[in-house]
Amino acid sequence: MDKIAVVEVPEFLEEDGEYDTQYKRTVRWDMEAGDFVRDGANKVQGCAGEEGFQSWCYKTAMTERYACLAYPVEIGAEMEEAMDDDEADIVESQVERTITEAIGVNPRTEWVGDFEFIWDADVMHCTFYVKGVGFDELFQVII
Repeated sequence: MDKIAVVEVPEFLEEDGEYDTQYKRTVRWDMEAGDFVRDGANKVQGCAGEEGFQSWCYKTAMTERYACLAYPVEIGAEMEEAMDDDEADIVESQVERTITEAIGVNPRTEWVGDFEFIWDADVMHCTFYVKGVGFDELFQVII
């Protein structure tokens, strides 16, 4: 008679919400180069979690939602849809909404606002501020 293997399934531990609001050391990102910061030996450099959160906000605003299969559906802004109107004030409103929602999924986000838009013909430039939980000051994001 064959033996039947018995496997015990471990219990899943509930995630502690406090853990998600802590800033953890991460890798440094160069927003202008669009790549990780490396030293002379080509080793990726680290940074404090607060700086990492700032990079995450920038990258989230610049990432089209659903475009990168490696990211969960909560990550990214729906900029293509937001830009799909002929009227600048409607586009600005939709961009503000999608960026605020996209950055707001992170539990470290306390506030997103003070959006400013500059139009150069049909190209839009956007600046806004973010306050992270525990940050003393706002930081600016330019896209």
